[in-house]
Amino acid sequence: MSRPQKDKRAQDVMHSGAECIGEHDNLRTAAQMMRDLAVGALPICGDDDRLKGIITDRDIVVKCCAEGKDLDKTTTGELAHGLVWVAADSSIEDALAKMEQHQIKRLPVIENHRIVGMISEADLAKELPDNKLAEFVHRLYAGA
Repeated sequence: MSRPQKDKRAQDVMHSGAECIGEHDNLRTAAQMMRDLAVGALPICGDDDRLKGIITDRDIVVKCCAEGKDLDKTTTGELAHGLVWVAADSSIEDALAKMEQHQIKRLPVIENHRIVGMISEADLAKELPDNKLAEFVHRLYAGA
């Protein structure tokens, strides 16, 4: 039995099984992993298996390719940003608030100090009523 929307938690709407890329892996590996997984962002995990940040396909293009950096020598850790996350048992409203506050479209979900999933706009579109989704999108892109 599913929970009513207002009682749903981050773990109920996240895309589970998020795969991390290592903070020492290069950007070519990150780009290939994004291609293979058909995703636009990857959580970056350190040697301690803890979340260090997130890297997007846009980061690779704008902060590496456009700057003339070497994809094979630049590590994901060098471009890691956005150590913003939500606990798995947090409410959807808490997740939405963090995404709006930080103007981000993807949010890692953490449980027991480990990443267990990601929440994206697509995940929210499946779960939120149209009016709530429209309000979220408006707020997210208003600051962009």
